[in-house]
Amino acid sequence: MTRRFTHVAVAACAAIASLTANANEWPAQKPITLVVPLAAGGSTDSTARLLAEKLGKVIKQQIIVENRAGAGGNIGAAYVAKANPDGYTLLMATSTIASNVTLYKNMGFDLRKDLIPVSQVALIPNVLVVNNNVPARTLPEFIEYVEKKKGPITYGSAGNGTASHLSGALFNSMAHGDMLHVPYKGGAPANADLIGGQIQAVFAPMVEILPFIDGGKLRPLAVTTKSRSARLPNVPSISELLPGFEVTLWNGVFAPASTPQAIVDKLAAGIQKVLQDPVVRKNLTDQGSTPVGNAPPEFMKIVDSEIDKWGKLVKLSGANIE
Repeated sequence: MTRRFTHVAVAACAAIASLTANANEWPAQKPITLVVPLAAGGSTDSTARLLAEKLGKVIKQQIIVENRAGAGGNIGAAYVAKANPDGYTLLMATSTIASNVTLYKNMGFDLRKDLIPVSQVALIPNVLVVNNNVPARTLPEFIEYVEKKKGPITYGSAGNGTASHLSGALFNSMAHGDMLHVPYKGGAPANADLIGGQIQAVFAPMVEILPFIDGGKLRPLAVTTKSRSARLPNVPSISELLPGFEVTLWNGVFAPASTPQAIVDKLAAGIQKVLQDPVVRKNLTDQGSTPVGNAPPEFMKIVDSEIDKWGKLVKLSGANIE
């Protein structure tokens, strides 16, 4: 028995020594894979590719973006959670990862135990947009429209438990309305039906809805963040009329648990430097996002509080996925 424990202890020490050596050499050994747990072509994918290009130049190593979509982002996240914690496999997650903790009975991994928050990349507001034929032209008029239930009011979302669904559920609750939720398989079909008049409203991520707002195809009534967006300065925040309302989307980089702290710190410093790049900042602000770039301890606190916050919204919406 003593000999067995000795072998285990020696193996553990060897593993630690190996990780330490890798941390000292990182990232010279090989290209880094940044996993996006969503389909290619979306806003998160675009941001990840911009980050990968710029961060690769900062740390002097190629970063390859790999899309592993499915199960609301859980498939890609679980892949990274189970990857070798050597700094060469990373995750570009969204705030959905926090809501999934309550939404799914089994994510395939434990967010608090299996992943390390490295740095938040950007904050993203949702925008309450309505079909141009909806009689309410302002947020106060729409709240009155919902409160008085003037006809069937439907709002679409990218699917059950998504941020667009949870934003609508919170708004409906606070406005004392009786809006009907219509889930879609993604934001694009929901937006298409909104333009076509099949539904009346959507709480859509600003980055994906801006072209329709700028083109006059949809009417923006409010943003879901606590403050107004610099991209739509004349559009109020919902909290101005419904105090306490706040839904802010975000994206950020995670690493597998047990990744050496030295690597995590180097990554965070590199991301922070990238997010100070004028080209990157302009790219993000043009799409309505706010660059962040925080340190691992701060991001960890945010993720912890986000799990609780989104959990309450999931329960309010009644959504759940086996």
